[in-house]
Amino acid sequence: MAISMNTELKIHLTSHDREIYHCHICGQGFISNSTLIIHMGTHTNPEDKPFICSQAQCGNAFAQSEELTIHLETHSTEKLYQCSICNQVCSCNSSLIIHMRTHSGEKPYLCSQCGKAFSTSSNLGHHMRKHTGEKPHKCSHCDKAFSNNYELINHVRIHTGEKPYQCSLCVKSFSTNYKLKSHLRRHAGDKPYQCSKCVQAFSDSANLTSHMRIHTGEKPYQCRHCSKAFSQNSGLKKHMRTHTGEKPYQCSQCDQVFSTNSNLRCHMSIHTGEKPYKCIYCDKAFSHNGELKRHLRIHTGEKPYLCNQCGKAFARTGYLKYHLRTHTGEKPYPCKQCDKAFTVKATLLSHLRKHEVEKT
Repeated sequence: MAISMNTELKIHLTSHDREIYHCHICGQGFISNSTLIIHMGTHTNPEDKPFICSQAQCGNAFAQSEELTIHLETHSTEKLYQCSICNQVCSCNSSLIIHMRTHSGEKPYLCSQCGKAFSTSSNLGHHMRKHTGEKPHKCSHCDKAFSNNYELINHVRIHTGEKPYQCSLCVKSFSTNYKLKSHLRRHAGDKPYQCSKCVQAFSDSANLTSHMRIHTGEKPYQCRHCSKAFSQNSGLKKHMRTHTGEKPYQCSQCDQVFSTNSNLRCHMSIHTGEKPYKCIYCDKAFSHNGELKRHLRIHTGEKPYLCNQCGKAFARTGYLKYHLRTHTGEKPYPCKQCDKAFTVKATLLSHLRKHEVEKT
């Protein structure tokens, strides 16, 4: 790989130097002692990290004082190692070497199992656990374990309720930096994740992945009590309450309780009469943004939900769901008085009225 600048060449050549700092636990080698110290943290139980960063909104913990010292340099204003390409500054030479690979594209660490290449040995180490199944980072609150320490840190916040990432534009805070970045895109109106099947776009990749299941029909979340399956984990959680009878959402104005927060919000509009979501095409108003979005499609003619079998388009996911049953033959609504079954509940109710007429 050709490197034009003299400084870059020196840094690049350093990456080929002999690895003289070896981990006494796993034998992995490193080009600097500071990198070895950081690596040693992967072998440490999360509970055995008494050295805690005192900087505001940081709170990172380390097993050794030397490791904390290296970390504190990331907060220091005296960062002497500067990138000659983008002017980014690093706290130590080894960090600069790793950073330079983002420009050169160099990935010197190869996986011996699948050939995938990585820019740092730590990334290779994390990847290797996919092959070995090793999950050394165990949660002290439950029986879950993780291959990487940062996954464990994010998970523990579910138990502690910690949300250290604060939005600078509103009062919301988040448990991970990824969630904060996704939230900030909503303020900016930025939706970089475009669906390849329809016009929908999303502020984060997870929402796009979830949305794509509307087109593919994939339902990976299976109920363990019945045959129903769902495209999203949240849908499964809501469904599980039909089996358990759990209704955790209590109305503050009356004694009614609900199984979902959205049902509670719909109910609250009965008390308040509030309808803040107004249609720009007519004088209708709605208590929820979702209702307004569905209504607007009457004016725009938008039908974003496409059938992956025949290409027919629909304005609502529910309509697409009913339509897909014409392809699958699924009839989940059986009549208890005869052997007939129906694709939608409304047709079943219409059919039951015929039985009522027959009885009179």
